Amino acid sequence: MKQKLLQLYKVHYKKLTVFSFVLLALCLLTLGAQYARTGEFFQKGISLKGGISMTIPIDAAVSPDSVESGLAQKFPSADVSVRQVTEGGRPKALIIEAADVGREDLIKTLPELGVPLVEGKYSAETMGSSLGSQFFTQTVKAVVFAFILMSIVVFFTFRSVFRSLFIILAVASDIISTLAVVDLLGVKLSTAGIAALLMLIGYAVDTDILVTSRVFKQKNGTVFDRIIDAMRTGLLMTGTAITASIVGLIFAQSDTVKQIMLIITIGLVFDMIYTWFQNAGILRWYLEGKNGQA
Repeated sequence: MKQKLLQLYKVHYKKLTVFSFVLLALCLLTLGAQYARTGEFFQKGISLKGGISMTIPIDAAVSPDSVESGLAQKFPSADVSVRQVTEGGRPKALIIEAADVGREDLIKTLPELGVPLVEGKYSAETMGSSLGSQFFTQTVKAVVFAFILMSIVVFFTFRSVFRSLFIILAVASDIISTLAVVDLLGVKLSTAGIAALLMLIGYAVDTDILVTSRVFKQKNGTVFDRIIDAMRTGLLMTGTAITASIVGLIFAQSDTVKQIMLIITIGLVFDMIYTWFQNAGILRWYLEGKNGQA
């Protein structure tokens, strides 16, 4: 089975390379549709756009969906999200995040929807829209700055614009595709989600540098042999990271940790596609066309 897959990869690498670009185009269309619909490339959480975050302890089960739909009917222009925190399978608290709605209006409405509010036993934090906007601007700058620094390091590592560009393309494709899937899943990105994207840049560039180094710096074997040699190491690295992120996603109780693990898991899956289909495919296509080496 393994040999058959390797043979298919060897023979059809050009089709796989084209597939990676088609996938990238679909993800760009998804982000474009999101922007045309909402004016933003992804949905922002309270920490990025401002609003109210309430944590309400509960003893009995309360349906988050019914509370969320009730708030949506009461405040149709508001952006409301309700989720339940459990411990040992028992409900412990409701977390309500709402934008474009007043704090007092929210507190007044919740008891009408069956959510018990006991003075002094719940917390309500308000973040202004200007502060949320400032956080968002700073995090975007951090991502852009990290990407620029990564590009500089890659260029000085390989001293070649050609090799560097395809590494940067693969990393950018990974980030774009991850954001597209996050949009499709309806996840609202928080500052933790942006931090996960920063981590993903590091994960993605690691495997791309690995395959590019093996292809150009090793002299033994064919181009395909060097790619497979790099793939053995790269897939072990990525597979280990995916396993850890999935475990974190399943067992983490914190929504912040869950969002980080979700984004890293999605990004690492795309990393395998863009490293071994796109980047490795382009390198092999180029070298075989240049010197006929298979």
